[in-house]
Amino acid sequence: MSLLNLFFEAGNLKKLKRTGWLLRGVPVPESIADHSFRTALITMFLGDELRRKGVEVDVERAVKIALIHDLGEARITDIPLPSQRYFDKVEGERRAISEMLGENGMGEYAQLFDEYENESTPEGGLVRFADRLEMLIQAIEYEESGFRNLDEFWGALDSLRRSEFYPYFKDIVDDLEKRRKGKKVVTP
Repeated sequence: MSLLNLFFEAGNLKKLKRTGWLLRGVPVPESIADHSFRTALITMFLGDELRRKGVEVDVERAVKIALIHDLGEARITDIPLPSQRYFDKVEGERRAISEMLGENGMGEYAQLFDEYENESTPEGGLVRFADRLEMLIQAIEYEESGFRNLDEFWGALDSLRRSEFYPYFKDIVDDLEKRRKGKKVVTP
């Protein structure tokens, strides 16, 4: 597969919708690409903030991880949680990414996916944190637009609180929860 073909295939992410939202009644949900973009943006800003606080993190590497963390879904689509009981989504994504990138001599990018999935590096853990944070921001946006039945997504709040990054971004996570509960969030 040429690089050009890889770029076209990655474009599938712009067409593919996030199925969890569809299953909860959001008729025109965000695309996988929409989600990946904001996850990368959040990763960049949180990474820079961590560096200002003296935490060693390779922000460029983290942004690369964020940009490819869902690339495999260009081939296997966004598999909703109920369906994941029947097969290993992570292995499917890993295989798709390895094939897509390996065909272009860029197999080292597949390692970035593993860092994300396993949270085996600070950068991988940061992207996992940003990924969950982005999902909850999206959930609030849908709830504020009138959609309900999104409670199951809020289990990710506990994951954010267990993250090694929670102490650095406690205010963001707490403000997110306050906003959902309809409490006024004061921003400096």
